[in-house]
Amino acid sequence: MGLFGGIFGNSDNKDTNTSAVKWNDLTEIKQLDDIVVESVETPVIIFKHSTRCGISRMALKGFEGNYSIGEEHAKPYYLDLLNHRDISNEIANRFGVMHQSPQVIVIKNGVAVYNESHGDIDANEVKGSI
Repeated sequence: MGLFGGIFGNSDNKDTNTSAVKWNDLTEIKQLDDIVVESVETPVIIFKHSTRCGISRMALKGFEGNYSIGEEHAKPYYLDLLNHRDISNEIANRFGVMHQSPQVIVIKNGVAVYNESHGDIDANEVKGSI
């Protein structure tokens, strides 16, 4: 792996393989119905990530490195935008949040209560929103 591959990673691999965050893969639109229901009991965090974008990868790694939310306090979902853009579009429609990448969204009681993108993604702010 070259210098840039070491910094930005390898786009052929899922970026969350070594993460301490126990991600739930968001791979089907019907899961959004479950997320709405789940968010009544436990806030849901959705991280939308473009696996070919170095900026997105850096935001994801920074988020994961500072993530300190227990499983009992929030349920994190990971959305691979390259494979599931249709889900991202439905998130925008359903929760009234304009699509961006990378992006983190917090859902509580079926409503988006927090969203940020790019360099404004901050795990501590996400924790404060739940």
